[in-house]
Amino acid sequence: MSTTPRSQGLGAVRLSELLRGPVTDSAGGIIGRLSDVIVRLRGADYPVVTGLVVAVGGRPVFVPVEQVAVLATLRLTSARLSLLPFERREGEVLLRADVLGHRLIDVESAHLIRAADLELAEGQGEWTVTGVDSHRRSRRLLWGLTGTPADEAGGRFREWAAFEPLIGHSGSALTRRPFGRIRRLRPAQIADLLEAASSAEESEILGQVHADPELEADVFEELEEDRASRLLGARTDEEAAQILARMRADDAADAIAELPQRRRQPVIDLLPPGQRTKVLTLMGFNPSSAGGLMGMDFIAIPATATVADALAAVAGAASLQPEALTSVHALDPRGRLCGVARLVALVQADPQATVGQLCDGDPVRVGAATDVVDVALLMSDYNLITIPVVDDRRLMLGLITVDDVLEAALPEDWRRRAAADPPDPGHDDQE
Repeated sequence: MSTTPRSQGLGAVRLSELLRGPVTDSAGGIIGRLSDVIVRLRGADYPVVTGLVVAVGGRPVFVPVEQVAVLATLRLTSARLSLLPFERREGEVLLRADVLGHRLIDVESAHLIRAADLELAEGQGEWTVTGVDSHRRSRRLLWGLTGTPADEAGGRFREWAAFEPLIGHSGSALTRRPFGRIRRLRPAQIADLLEAASSAEESEILGQVHADPELEADVFEELEEDRASRLLGARTDEEAAQILARMRADDAADAIAELPQRRRQPVIDLLPPGQRTKVLTLMGFNPSSAGGLMGMDFIAIPATATVADALAAVAGAASLQPEALTSVHALDPRGRLCGVARLVALVQADPQATVGQLCDGDPVRVGAATDVVDVALLMSDYNLITIPVVDDRRLMLGLITVDDVLEAALPEDWRRRAAADPPDPGHDDQE
C-alpha cells in the first residue's frame, strides 16, 4: 500500500493537533481541554469516533459525539456536560491512551511500528480514524503541547487498514479478534513479531492467534525452542497438549524436550495416541542425528502401484507438510524401501506406468544415527529435496526435508536476524 500525504485534505485533522486543545461551547467559551478521543473498532471498516474525554476542572468527563458540533475545532453544541467521572465502557478504545505512541503491526511488511500520529477524517456524517503516521517527530508535536504547531515536513499517513493495533486493553480484545488482520501473515512472520514483541504485545498477538488453532500450532513450530518452551510452559498441560497435537511430530518432540522434566510426561500423556507414539519415538534419538532431525510423515506405496495411484496418494495427503510431498517412496513386497520418485517425474510420466519403473534400485538414504552434517553433504551432493531415514533392514523410519537441514545448519541466532527485503517491495502498488 503506497504512502500518501492525506492530513491536509478537506475534513481531515491530526490527533496531535487536537490533544490538549481547548474545547468550547457554541458561543466560544472554553469548557475544558481535550484529553482523549473515544472510538469503536469495526473490523475492516474505519474505527468510528463515539465521543471525547474532556478535562474539566482537572477531572475527565465524557462528551458523546452527538454533542460535538465541529470536531476539527473542538466546538460543542452546548456547555451542558455530565460531570460524572469518565469510565471506559467495554469495547471502547482511547486513541491517545491505547494507540498513539503504542506499537502496531504493519501487516504489509510484518513489522512492529509505533504510531506517531493518527488521522481523523469526516465523511458520511461521522468521524473515523483513517490513517496512521509512523514517522517520529518531536515530542512537543506528538503530544500537541503547544496547541497546533505547523508540521513543515507534512504527514505521511497510510491507511488504517494496513495495520493491526496492539491496544493492550482486554475489554476491546474480544471485539477485535474476529477481524484480526494478523491472520493474513505467514506463521514465520508472526513468530518474528513475537520475537520482537514486549510481554504485553506478545500476549495480545497470541490472543489473536489462539482463535485459529491450526495457525497457532504453525506459529509455535516457527518459534525459537526456548521461546516456544516458555510460552508452552505458561499454558496448562491440557492447553499445551492441544497445541502440540497439531504440530509436526518432530517440532512437538523438540518443544516437549525443552519443557521442565516434571511436565513432560503429563503433557505427553494428553496427546492423541498417534501423535504420542511419534513424539516418543523421535525423543529417543539424538537431536543432532538424522533420527532427531526427521519427520515421520511421508508417502510410501508399493513399487507396483501405478503413477496414477501415486498422484492420488499425494492429492489425498492434505495433512502432510508440502515439502514432504515432493517425493513418493516405493516399497518392495517386504515393505523395504526400494526407490524414490520425485513428484515432478510422476506428473510427467505415463499414468499407467508403475512407480518402480521411475525409481532406481539403490535410493540415497541415511540411518537414524547419521550425523546432521553428513546428511547435509549427501543432500547437497545429490541435489535432494528430501532424504529417507531407514533402519538396518531398510524399513523407512522417517523423512528429512531440506528445510530441516537448513534450520540445523544455520547459526543459532538466525531467527533474530532481519529478513532481507524483496527486490520489488512496492511491486503490488504499481500494478
